[in-house]
Amino acid sequence: MKICKLFLVVVGIVFCSCKNDALPKPKAMLRLEFPQGEYVTYKNVCNYEFSKNVMATPDTKGNCNLVLDYPEMKGSVYITYKPITNNLEKLLTDAQKLSYEHVVKADNIVEQPFINSEDNVYGMFYEVSGNAASQSQFYVTDSIHHFVTGSLYFYAKPNYDSIYPAAIYLQQDIRKIMESLQWKE
Repeated sequence: MKICKLFLVVVGIVFCSCKNDALPKPKAMLRLEFPQGEYVTYKNVCNYEFSKNVMATPDTKGNCNLVLDYPEMKGSVYITYKPITNNLEKLLTDAQKLSYEHVVKADNIVEQPFINSEDNVYGMFYEVSGNAASQSQFYVTDSIHHFVTGSLYFYAKPNYDSIYPAAIYLQQDIRKIMESLQWKE
């Protein structure tokens, strides 16, 4: 009987000790999906017009400056217009400097030149990855009369992993703005 009890105790210990160790669940990322962009022409009294996403709410800030607000994504694209008055070099330097101010927090900044010779629109798109304040910057110009800059900002402290889906979506909208921008003489 002692051997039987001892056997049962050993078998019980073996079965109890073979449990899987409890492992913490890995952190999951929220999957965000946004609708396909639907675009309309944004016209104003200023010297430019472009296609904007219907999700964006435009807010004119005077002097032909504009904020495209995306409340669902908690982000905004700030657009600034400046006329060229023998200051193209300074405008270009300022736009490039603004983009590279984010290099402290950015993991990488990719420059993508933009040329639309048919509509006389030339510029640069900057894609910023990492926990920088702005994930995208751009400028476009006709090199003679008009200069437009733009920046993407979110309403929250930068956390690239969290805002990545919205940043990619809004970068596509910025590219659409650049591609559709036309000057009004």
